[in-house]
Amino acid sequence: MKVLITTDWYAPTINGVVTSVLNLQRELAALGHDVRILTLSDSPRSYQEGNVTRIGAVSAGKIYPGARLRTAPARRLLQDLEDWSPDIIHTQCEFSTFLMARRISAATGAPIVHTYHTVYEDYTHYFSPSRRWGKKAVAAFSRWIIERTSAVIAPTAKVRALLEDYHVDRPIFVVPTGIDLRQYTGISDSVYLKALRNKLGIPENNFILLYVGRLAEEKNVDELLRRTAELHRDDVTLLLVGDGPYRRQLMQQVQELGLTQQVIFAGMVPPSQVADYYRLGDLFVSASNSETQGLTYIEALASGLPALCRQDPCLTGVIRNGMNGWQFHTSEDFQEDLERFLGNQDLREQMSRAAAENARSFSAEVFSAHVAQVYAHVLGQIDRLYPAA
Repeated sequence: MKVLITTDWYAPTINGVVTSVLNLQRELAALGHDVRILTLSDSPRSYQEGNVTRIGAVSAGKIYPGARLRTAPARRLLQDLEDWSPDIIHTQCEFSTFLMARRISAATGAPIVHTYHTVYEDYTHYFSPSRRWGKKAVAAFSRWIIERTSAVIAPTAKVRALLEDYHVDRPIFVVPTGIDLRQYTGISDSVYLKALRNKLGIPENNFILLYVGRLAEEKNVDELLRRTAELHRDDVTLLLVGDGPYRRQLMQQVQELGLTQQVIFAGMVPPSQVADYYRLGDLFVSASNSETQGLTYIEALASGLPALCRQDPCLTGVIRNGMNGWQFHTSEDFQEDLERFLGNQDLREQMSRAAAENARSFSAEVFSAHVAQVYAHVLGQIDRLYPAA
């Protein structure tokens, strides 16, 4: 079938939505589907490059981090997509490209399937002084978007419950986003990893607690800093991979907590090198509650890296306490689980094997096959889908 995927973010931008889109695009094409992408340009210029159409846009980062807004009408490029006549349109974002998707849908009759990637109520501090008002606005906005689709995909049961709480009236299918496991499996280059460790200035015998993601307020990285300070261990390094608007505050907190020798800001890392950082770590850590699924958790597990993360419904079936990591509730939980992990080499090796094994169920191939089933269901080609996650 002809599938048009629309997204406000696309390569070379690095985030969970882009990862999901790239994996879906590649695997749907491998299944024999004709896939095109409609996204925003990194400049006011619109153009087409292969099967990717980019519409001119400008930054709207003050509204939402990394957001861009369409500026160019690009009527000819949109007409080309209408003439191509997709069978289904899969929207990934709720702003500029969603509005263009509606136009193409109206012109061609192609139904829209929407993936709800972002828990916007966790980002209300960017646009609302009141969390209560912000949540109501998010619920109303989400209903408005989903009412204009035929079905919605939720990456986790947590997101499905959220949408049900918003009283959306469209079918909701839970389809966990998959990753390309090949990037994170395989034999590590010990010589290269040692050189990388030295380049970062990490002592040879230190345990590495690894965080990969945006340095933003809603990610609660400041809690990881506090937990690291409470350990009172000089043989533990917290390695932060990523960047974002909260970096300056976090660096100040590192100074205040006396962690300048234990916390390393690696900054942004090219996607092709992220797997090396996972392999460098001993334990993946996160205190975020703002994830819809958290692809970095799955990437870590696929790399054989156990995880210690704040308890969250999106991690149900992903991080299994005592098997491939732990979900902590309190600072005491964090401390006890970490000390248990660091003090037992057999446990570390056992959890590493379990982590890699558990990640297999989140492959990009499984993900794309399930999404294709949702398409077929919406188009009336099949009646029954795979069992809901």
